[in-house]
Amino acid sequence: MSDQMYEKIDELYERKRKVEMGGGDERIAAQHNRGKLTARERLDILLDEGTFVELQPFVKHRATNFGMDKQEGPGEGVVTGYGMINGRLVYVFAQDFTVFGGALGEMHAKKIANIMDLAANNGAPVIGLNDSGGARIQEGVVSLDGYGHIFYRNSIYSGVVPQISVILGPCAGGAVYSPAITDFVFMVEQTSQMFITGPKVIETVTGEKITSENLGGAKVHSSISGVAHFTAPTEEEVLGEVRRLLSFLPQNYKEEAPALAYQGEDGDWLEEIIESVPVAGTKVYDVKKLLELIVDHNDFLEVQPDFARNIVVGYGRINGQSVGLIANQPKVMAGGLDIDSSDKLARFIRTCDAFNIPLITFVDVTGFFPGINQEHGGIIRHGAKILYAYSEATVPKISIITRKAYGGAYVALNSKAIGADVVYAWPNAEIAVMGPEGAANIIFAKEIEQSDNPVATRQAKIAEYREKFANPYVAAENGMVDDVIDPRETRKHLKQSLAMLKNKREQRPGKKHGNIPL
Repeated sequence: MSDQMYEKIDELYERKRKVEMGGGDERIAAQHNRGKLTARERLDILLDEGTFVELQPFVKHRATNFGMDKQEGPGEGVVTGYGMINGRLVYVFAQDFTVFGGALGEMHAKKIANIMDLAANNGAPVIGLNDSGGARIQEGVVSLDGYGHIFYRNSIYSGVVPQISVILGPCAGGAVYSPAITDFVFMVEQTSQMFITGPKVIETVTGEKITSENLGGAKVHSSISGVAHFTAPTEEEVLGEVRRLLSFLPQNYKEEAPALAYQGEDGDWLEEIIESVPVAGTKVYDVKKLLELIVDHNDFLEVQPDFARNIVVGYGRINGQSVGLIANQPKVMAGGLDIDSSDKLARFIRTCDAFNIPLITFVDVTGFFPGINQEHGGIIRHGAKILYAYSEATVPKISIITRKAYGGAYVALNSKAIGADVVYAWPNAEIAVMGPEGAANIIFAKEIEQSDNPVATRQAKIAEYREKFANPYVAAENGMVDDVIDPRETRKHLKQSLAMLKNKREQRPGKKHGNIPL
């Protein structure tokens, strides 16, 4: 009997070896020649060493048409399982380009759906490593049905557990919609592409000629379309950034992000802040330097750094606590809000709110960006997303008005009126319906026009308006600002506010769901 058992065990290991080889040596070599890693090599880099546990390795397709009955496809073109990242549980699937070009078929989709269900039911992130030629044409409509099952789970589990998509090769047709629903999309520069219709189809239909990279490469999606959140030059760097991102996120919507013991100088007094932000509202500066001063160890992970650069969003820690940071960027479009920045900001707010990450907003904004293209493009609808997202969010919400806060943009950027818990202002802050220059031109138009010296009168009226209205104390007197603070103590006040708001609970009216102005 024992000999028979050993034979069975030998057979088991032989079958496992066959699955682990995927498409075989030649196809693995071809993958490497493209400058790409295999599915299993990627999982080794992504996960803590020795923690990957594979599930359903022996699943096989059931297709018989077009010679599929003679093709095995070890692992069904996708490796699925679970493991650890920084000692925390994650569920993963990695499409195997060496088997059927990673194309998705019925059973391939079932393996992915199984992992997604396990992730949601056990409250842990799910990470998809995408490298696929798209739907498996030989299987016909059942492959499309497989995509539908994945899209459904992406949608239903949205906000339940973090969902991360890593694009490590081609991603075309219906395949792009799963990553688009997930919380974060990573791409490798010069290797990854995403598009609904490829260059050949576009040329046939519209006559336009374009390369795959220029149509849907990492640069396009990180700077123009806004589909990608992070990019890096190599697969190893991209997978390292996934690990870094997860350190700022909780396992699921019921938990908080892991707090790290802050090892460093107290940093409650930051003299450098005085030099980092010019007092004059017309002078530009890089707000990222301010954010790096504020967070622990200067560790700021920017999200979508190349898209809508007039707004900066990302993750950091204050006294060990994970926070979502938002700031106008005066270096780009004077930090004004436009269509793309409205979308970027609203999405970031809702992601942080879904996963219990407090929001800190640094306000230095003249308003929504004017222009015919902006109006016709729907700046009203897009800008309304910011108002909706801040109002809807129930996590701790703190604002610091560093310089300008004018008009509707002041209201939109986490003002007291739309639910801010605490609003601080620096002593140089200007909070008003519009800038003093514009306001003086309207309010004192007749006096300026009839004056013997219109230029001097205008300057005097600008100064009068600034003194009366464009300062933080008027807003503070009306309860719209909680305190006017020394800029050098900004980090101290943030630490205190976060500690005070730690147990915040806010109930909202019962409803099925709201209707954000998409």
